[in-house]
Amino acid sequence: MIFQAPRGTYDRMPDQQRLWQRINKVLEEISDVYGYDRIDTPVIEDAKLFSRGVGDVTDIMERETYTFPDRGGDLLTLRPEGTAPVCRAYIEHGMHNLAQPVRLYYVCPVFRYERPQSGRYRQHHQYGVEVLGSSEPEVDVEVIQLAWNILKRLDVSDIKLKINTMGDSDSRVLYISKLQDYLNSKIDQIPDSIKPRIASNPLRVLDSKDPKMFEINNNAPRCIDHINAASSEHWATLLKNLDALSIPYEVDHKLVRGFDYYTRTVFEIVPSVEKSQNTLIGGGRYDGLVEMLGGKSTPGIGFAMGLERVAIALDNTLSELESNTSIKLLIAHIGDAAKERAVLLSSRIRTAGVSAVLAPTRGIKSQLRYATSISATHAIIIGDEELRNHEIVLRTFATHSQETIPEANLINFLSSVS
Repeated sequence: MIFQAPRGTYDRMPDQQRLWQRINKVLEEISDVYGYDRIDTPVIEDAKLFSRGVGDVTDIMERETYTFPDRGGDLLTLRPEGTAPVCRAYIEHGMHNLAQPVRLYYVCPVFRYERPQSGRYRQHHQYGVEVLGSSEPEVDVEVIQLAWNILKRLDVSDIKLKINTMGDSDSRVLYISKLQDYLNSKIDQIPDSIKPRIASNPLRVLDSKDPKMFEINNNAPRCIDHINAASSEHWATLLKNLDALSIPYEVDHKLVRGFDYYTRTVFEIVPSVEKSQNTLIGGGRYDGLVEMLGGKSTPGIGFAMGLERVAIALDNTLSELESNTSIKLLIAHIGDAAKERAVLLSSRIRTAGVSAVLAPTRGIKSQLRYATSISATHAIIIGDEELRNHEIVLRTFATHSQETIPEANLINFLSSVS
């Protein structure tokens, strides 16, 4: 039997790591610039955390979670999203006692039992931010700007920001009632597979990609027409600040969130050219979630970014990354004495902070071919003559040139060309 990675998962191979290192570096740097601190939560959580926060009738809880009883009889769920765990940690560790708002970010794997396709995996990775303790629209703008600037910093071009408002919790209740009345008036035109959502989660009807729903959803009531004065003022301030920051946006009245905890601002950043799996970043405000999970009433806003989708968007930059790579040395050796010296020399080079790999014991031509397979930029060659003269031969693969230099000068030489 030949084992393979489970369906919907993948191995991140060595030749993909440089791209992922670049992504993670940008995430860390921008998070720090914006004043966000990292938080890591467990991969497993109490299943009730998600049924209370995400809602029992959403697709995530009905079909998509990996939920199981452990040996002690506790019902656990593999983390399907990052917001509820962060809010749980906020409550558990008394973070409401800190200066508010609290700005947090995370990078973690999440698990959903979905039909695998390009950009969608059963185990994938998210970067997310959460701001807890502020209801100001300026914080919404900050979060959106952070999301926008991350993609720009990663050179993900041709993107657009779609935004909408769902109003506060009272506005949401009123809008859902209006939406249900409208959808029930069109019940004869709605496919049978979608009809159950009208009662259980009508906002998800607006997500439908069924061609029969296109005209119905386009003519559906707009949430923005049913928000109160406070939510309207919040919305106007948000748009005013986005305009001031020259962040282009498109108001999408069908952009909603089926999760029970979302209020007011919702947004997505997508490629300008629509694809089947095109959302790179999705987020919004969730002022009721912390209280729903047992904490004090605490406003919050955040977003999550699917890292695999970003990596796919960046895949064409791999060759550029490789061309700008730092020095990587292969230490080739001819003879037992030279091998002993190569072991010591490779240790010195690594201590100096330069990547060095000791070549396997083969003929010199085979060793140099091995250098190509590990993407070495240079090779150091040591033989009997080099040992006698305390020298090394340094070959540069990019220019197909080599030179002999004193071994004592090697570290300084490497520093000058790195």
